[in-house]
Amino acid sequence: MIPRECRRLVEVDFPVAEVSRHASREKSIQHGHPSTLHRWWARRPLASCRAVLLGLLLPDPCDPLCPEWFKQKARRLIMRVRCVGEDSESLRRALLSFIADFSNWDNSADPVSLGVARGLVRAAYPDSPPLVVDPFAGGGSIPLEALRVGCEAFGSDLNPVACMLLKMMLEDIPRHARDPMRVPTANGGREIVDGLAEAVRRVGALVRARVEKELAEFYPSDPDGARPIACLWARTVRCEAPNCGAEIPLVFSFWLSKRAGRRWALRYQVERPKGRPPEVVFEVFQPKSDAEVPKGTVSRGNATCPACGTVLRMERVQAQLSQQRGGSDVVFDEKGRRLGGARLLAVVVLRPGGEGRQYRLPVERDYEAVWRAQQRLAKIVGQWKRGGERGPCPVPDEPMLPERTLAFRVPRYGMRTWGDLFTARQKLALVTLARAVRELPSSVPDAVRLAMALVVSRCADDLSSLCFWSGAGEKASNTFLRQALSIVWNFSESCDYGEGGVSLVSQIDYVARVVETWPGSHAGRVQLADATRQPLPNGAAAIWFTDPPYYDAVAFADLSDFFFVWLKRTLPGHPLLRDPFDPANTLTPKATEIVHDRAVAVNGQVKDRAFFEDSMTHAFREGRRVLQRDGIGAVLFAHKNPEGWEAFLSSLIRAGWRVTASWPITTEMSSRPRAHGSAALATSVHMIIRPRPKDAPTGDWSRVLRELRRRVGDWMDRFQRDGVRGADLVFACIGSAMEIFSRYSHVEAGEGRRVALAEFLEKVWSTVRRAALQQVLAAADGAGALEDDARLVAMFLWTLQRKAAGGYALAHDVAHRFARPLGIRLPEWEGRVIKTQDGVVRLLTIRERARVLFGRKGADIVDRRIEGTTPGTGELKVARTATTLDRVHTAMILQAAGRTNAMRALIRSEIERGSDFLRLANTLAALYPKNSEERRLVEAMLLAAPR
Repeated sequence: MIPRECRRLVEVDFPVAEVSRHASREKSIQHGHPSTLHRWWARRPLASCRAVLLGLLLPDPCDPLCPEWFKQKARRLIMRVRCVGEDSESLRRALLSFIADFSNWDNSADPVSLGVARGLVRAAYPDSPPLVVDPFAGGGSIPLEALRVGCEAFGSDLNPVACMLLKMMLEDIPRHARDPMRVPTANGGREIVDGLAEAVRRVGALVRARVEKELAEFYPSDPDGARPIACLWARTVRCEAPNCGAEIPLVFSFWLSKRAGRRWALRYQVERPKGRPPEVVFEVFQPKSDAEVPKGTVSRGNATCPACGTVLRMERVQAQLSQQRGGSDVVFDEKGRRLGGARLLAVVVLRPGGEGRQYRLPVERDYEAVWRAQQRLAKIVGQWKRGGERGPCPVPDEPMLPERTLAFRVPRYGMRTWGDLFTARQKLALVTLARAVRELPSSVPDAVRLAMALVVSRCADDLSSLCFWSGAGEKASNTFLRQALSIVWNFSESCDYGEGGVSLVSQIDYVARVVETWPGSHAGRVQLADATRQPLPNGAAAIWFTDPPYYDAVAFADLSDFFFVWLKRTLPGHPLLRDPFDPANTLTPKATEIVHDRAVAVNGQVKDRAFFEDSMTHAFREGRRVLQRDGIGAVLFAHKNPEGWEAFLSSLIRAGWRVTASWPITTEMSSRPRAHGSAALATSVHMIIRPRPKDAPTGDWSRVLRELRRRVGDWMDRFQRDGVRGADLVFACIGSAMEIFSRYSHVEAGEGRRVALAEFLEKVWSTVRRAALQQVLAAADGAGALEDDARLVAMFLWTLQRKAAGGYALAHDVAHRFARPLGIRLPEWEGRVIKTQDGVVRLLTIRERARVLFGRKGADIVDRRIEGTTPGTGELKVARTATTLDRVHTAMILQAAGRTNAMRALIRSEIERGSDFLRLANTLAALYPKNSEERRLVEAMLLAAPR
């Protein structure tokens, strides 16, 4: 047994840079990775979970209390993959190096690396495998990695959809991945196949054959043999201008393909027949320039009539679409003629022998297929009603939450039930697919049924009216590109359920590949449970490691209802697909979900900060209860909201935990949707925690502040070397600062005044800002000093720390007194960085700096970006020899202009030049006032920087 006082490896050091590189790269892996089993939001990379978990499990060889028997076994094991010296320091370095290498996805199933990792865990826990507990298991990254390295794993979650994924990953795949399985055949017989993956493929083929047959008439091929693969639709409203009344197709972009050599788009003409409203007529063409492609008809929720130019305001657009229940369905008369509703803009086809995707205008048979689908769907629902409405309606009729709810925007357009998110033909396809899986022979193993249910759920993600057509990639998106449900004006409908069934084949293959990739382990345990009431005895867990809710960042329960309504129709009566706390609830549990959402109240209590903090405190106390006396834990947090951080950390301290180490690991790709134009954090702060002793001393405020000032510089230097930048750097320092504050029962200032956590965090912010400033304000002749303009701006921002109405301003005398000791002459920077008027010196705004650097064109681009309109497409060139500040501002302006490639090229060249660029950018990110445009731009620019 590892002595309780012995420090674990992750408490003394961690390979942040290497693990970050593997973790951020992992999200681009498409096949076989467990994250591709099914959609789950904010899923943690396996690389970071695996690395931190090993750091928690292994003792530090340099600790005096580290058992000698562990060091001997560890040295023998590690020598299988690398050389190691006889001293403890060499062993520590070798273990850290192994953890870094093993975090690489390519090494995660390597037999040698896997054997070393599992051997190290057995060396640390020779009596029995340690139990790793995750009460917010979600997508299952943490308990899955526990199984990989040879631990016992218990994963629970309040959400039924999460529990279905956990059951597949932690129980069914480890238990049945290599087992012979008996499955039905096409001729009614049965056969034995080798393993779960092959069973899924065989049963999937039977389901696909049935679905293709039943849906063939609704997805017909063209007379020339071309096969439609997508229909591109637009919701429509009517122009309300007098003497117009034209139908307005709501189109964000008329581009069909932007690929080099394959540029296709739509353009339109307006015909004005006598006695009828104007009509918009489309044609497909190949534009020679961007200017030939018409602008979209909808912007910021307002629609512009192509016939008369009248703008239909957002409120009227919402009102008209509400009358159409969102407007995703075509409105037909009794003879199948289109009257209104969704309009088909184009059809994407694959022609025999043709190269790539082709685009054609819709014809009558395209609408006929949709009309027949509406009739068939109405017949299915009618049969259900005539049968006494036994069981849920075949089409999801469960209500969506009101529009004010976190992450929901579609109810304001009339989509009030989950079925409203789909067209009639999409609903028919999913109803048919769910029934085919539900009616599989009783001989089909439960693990295969669950896998096929996940296939149905995956198909729903690709088959909603919230999927759009990407001209850049010539493919349809899925529903959840973001952690929200927002309106898509012109949407894409996949047509791959006719001949070939390509989409269904790929979904089956995704699931099967995940099964095949798992290297083998014993099974874990999964339970639907509330984190504040864990179904485990006291002292059961050796490791308590979890990724708790991020305050108001993700509405997990609300979003997961999208999948839940289809899963429960595919596997009716499944014990995990229910709300165990409210049998009357037809959707996922929400009453006890820990989230900050003022739009939701439970028993009269609004889910505000107090609710979040109290609930998290209960969950963290449960963690202490189930943890062994000599156990250790870890929690993640990756939310930028300071209020969320304070609530999270307050819960941790109230529950009796202390932070012993903190490591910021890059877990997000800069190319993810949230990184574009935002300052969402790219790192997840992993805090290592232990129960705080009951006799913990009282902290002295002055001593706490002295230690904070002494250590913050070291943290910043270390984290910047590891590639942590901008806002991520500040929050990384907050995690480390908690090591100081949380070791005490409480901290007192003079006369016994208790220091609140909020006061301490404010001191952390100011200390980090001061340290960032000191990195820039080196002596003018000192090594590493930046140019005068950079030091002048940093001095201004530090002195001001807020933005006045006219910009960042100081009295001239004050500015002069600060600048003179630094050797900075204000007149040299007049009109370039500052502007003096009426005795006040003001920093130029980023808009004004754009004019200095790029002329009027640059200023116009920044204006349009800040105002939310589309940036121009002209070239941006620096007008003169640039300082470091000029180059940082140039990158910020390129970020504002949407010139991502140019910005990254500039940053790469600056990184090759030296460290000044990133040093100044990090400083400005810390010094610019919160919520300022400058801060948002520099943080977004840093997120996109190559790491």
